[in-house]
Amino acid sequence: MKIENIKAFDGQHCETTATGTLLRQLGIELSEPMLFGLGEGLGFIFWNMKTMSFPFIGGRIKTDLLTRNIARNLNLELTVKETTSKQKAWKNVKELLDSGQAVGLKLDCFHLEYFSRPFHFAGHYAAIYGYDNENAFLVDTKQQGCRVKTSLKSLALARAEKGPMSSRNLYYTLSKTDKKTNLETSIIKAIRNNASDYLNPPITNIGYKGIVKASREIVKWFNSSNDIENEFKTSAMMMEKAGTGGALFRNLYRDFLKESYDLLKIDELKAGHEAFVEIAERWTLVSQLFEKVSETKDVKYIQQASDLLKAISDKEKRTMEMLGEINRTLLETRQVL
Repeated sequence: MKIENIKAFDGQHCETTATGTLLRQLGIELSEPMLFGLGEGLGFIFWNMKTMSFPFIGGRIKTDLLTRNIARNLNLELTVKETTSKQKAWKNVKELLDSGQAVGLKLDCFHLEYFSRPFHFAGHYAAIYGYDNENAFLVDTKQQGCRVKTSLKSLALARAEKGPMSSRNLYYTLSKTDKKTNLETSIIKAIRNNASDYLNPPITNIGYKGIVKASREIVKWFNSSNDIENEFKTSAMMMEKAGTGGALFRNLYRDFLKESYDLLKIDELKAGHEAFVEIAERWTLVSQLFEKVSETKDVKYIQQASDLLKAISDKEKRTMEMLGEINRTLLETRQVL
């Protein structure tokens, strides 16, 4: 059984790809940068625990929040369900598919058979649009193949895996409501909300403060690492290629601001876009320095990366402060429905 005429979203980031596919079924077609921006997705986290082999550097908000923000900003109804029962989890999703409803799934990609280099990451998303007696048919990112399949057994394992960022067989759907949406107003609100969250992190390893902390911690990481070559190479790959759209999600936010400026013609959006052009280039340079660290094990490259992170933190902080001050009266002068 496959849902007929499903329009697979061709995206680089897993959650926007999954949610974008569900939106297309509702007749809502938006670009990936626009979805990321409406999802208030820009963030930063430096996370290091004793149970981790090396620190995690992330560039977006917490898992599960992006789609919630998209739904709120587009006045859609988001239904999220979890269960500890694998049998019930599949029965519920199967019933939705049988009714013609595509479903978003949260998974640990380690178990997905179409991943050529499996690794444990339980914050991965895909949309399911069909199944047969043996396989599930999914929409995943373009780098994973877009329209893919995995065995029902592997899907069950991926949905039920435990660990950091995991959920209990989480699945979600989107549906329209009676509320109309003004995209211009939604864009302004999303930018202001994202700026506020970014500038007011609850702990010091998040947001611009987290980037400053990372500038110090990567030096400690270098000095204590037992596998510099693999760890820094993997981290560089994750910043540029692991579904981030490049430059640790900064390319996506850069393009969101450009698309928003083209639509709204607000000077702050143009200035923000220009700032993120430079910010994205700097993040790509950080990943390139990590690769040089991996290749040479030379401390000078980690020190260059550390200095660059401090400059990035300052630039992002000033840019988000500016975007957060987009005139409040704009929300009043534009039609709000």
